[in-house]
Amino acid sequence: MRKIWVLDTTLRDGEQSPGVSLTSTEKVEIALQLQKLGVDRIETGFPATSPGEISSMQEIAKQVTQATLVGFARSKEQDIDAVREALRGAEDACLHLFLATSPIHRQHKLRMDKEKVLETAAAAIRYGRKYFSKVEFSAEDASRTELDFICEVVDMAIRAGATVVNLPDTVGYASPDQFGEMFRVVKQQVHSIEKIQLSTHCHDDLGMATANTLAAIRNGVDQFEGTINGIGERAGNTPIEEVVLALDTRKELYQAHTSLVLEELYATSRLVSKRTGMSVPGNKAIVGANAFSHESGIHQDGMLKERTTYEIVSPERIGVKTSKLVLGKHSGRHAFKEKLADMGFDALTEEQLQEAFHKFKALTDKKKQVLDEDLFVLMDESRDVSPRIYTLDSIQVSYGNQSVPVASIRLSKQDGTAIDEVAMGNGSVDAIFNAIDKASGEEVELEDYSIQSVTYGKDAQGEVHAILRQGEYTARGRGTSTDILEASAKAYIDALNKLLGRKKVYARGNITIS
Repeated sequence: MRKIWVLDTTLRDGEQSPGVSLTSTEKVEIALQLQKLGVDRIETGFPATSPGEISSMQEIAKQVTQATLVGFARSKEQDIDAVREALRGAEDACLHLFLATSPIHRQHKLRMDKEKVLETAAAAIRYGRKYFSKVEFSAEDASRTELDFICEVVDMAIRAGATVVNLPDTVGYASPDQFGEMFRVVKQQVHSIEKIQLSTHCHDDLGMATANTLAAIRNGVDQFEGTINGIGERAGNTPIEEVVLALDTRKELYQAHTSLVLEELYATSRLVSKRTGMSVPGNKAIVGANAFSHESGIHQDGMLKERTTYEIVSPERIGVKTSKLVLGKHSGRHAFKEKLADMGFDALTEEQLQEAFHKFKALTDKKKQVLDEDLFVLMDESRDVSPRIYTLDSIQVSYGNQSVPVASIRLSKQDGTAIDEVAMGNGSVDAIFNAIDKASGEEVELEDYSIQSVTYGKDAQGEVHAILRQGEYTARGRGTSTDILEASAKAYIDALNKLLGRKKVYARGNITIS
């Protein structure tokens, strides 16, 4: 079977999801997990957007050594130079250029005719090849471009020196039959097509990103591009987990495989969800909470008799354990350590393990059942390396439906100073946030606030996400607790810490936010 290369663009196209803004530390953490997953190429960012993006990409280049690191650029020399700067420390780097080719983009966005498009793209590819041995060229909006012109564009890119040519369905317009036919024709009609890898990048505006990607693979594509959990612009990108599981499950049909370590898919999905704040829907294919759940009596009966009656993929294949109840208040440190290792947390220091165990014991006093999801949340908090300018020490809320809610809060600063404040609000959460504002002395705006249950039951942990804005700066925070008011305070403080930390970074770099 032929190999299909995987380019992950979670850190570039995925971060373009509305409301998502990853810190440099979070990007490195995700990139290292993508390396563990076995992704061939990781698109690390679009460096022309800001010096902060360049800095993040440089940090990734220092630590990720087992995947090709890709930098995104318009067909402009200054963009290419920005990628050079961002990936100068990478062991294996690739420049990813793009230029739109469809009639609607040529007329309304670029104000270019076909000849100018070909000339501009060719010049950019040739300039890029001076500094990169690997250059990918993307014909933006290829699915709405005349087929004969697509063949001209691919031929031009080959002659100019591109090593990968990507034909994307940029706005999710294509249908599988039409999209597959485009690649079949290109493979047949473009001279020297064997000199390059043919790639595709699909969006999910009409819900056909996975189907279109698989159609492209059946018609000769060598690489597909996507994101974890399908996050990205508008309705998102092709979910990587869906394509690789389709290829693995239907080997006889596609006769193709990837190099991904499938058992790392669930852990990767969880990490991306937590760091971006974008929840995975319960009914999401492959990695959704309900993907391996069976409620129907008929289905349950079939599962008990033969698992494959209703499960075409085993949960273990993607790193999901079938066991639900894992640990309790009487569990010891050794059992806790073994369980964490089984979940993939096998590189903890003695100090990290001890801290996590203390948090676990505290959690068992609040919850009767500690599930895998609870442990994932606990370990996320233990590994959190966000700046901690303020830390929550204590919180007390007075509430009655006939009285004004009052929150009393104590924060600790980095220097050990304790700050006590009391504030009222039009609700308990509002009172808590007002008290934190008074304690910190910062004027911020709450842009978004959301709550979801991490597990099930009355004693389930609640997870709160909060987005704060201060002028042109924004930051997302997360907090978890069996008490939703405590989780809200933690999320607000987490966002505040990130906001203040981000302002310091931008101030040092004299970066303009756009």
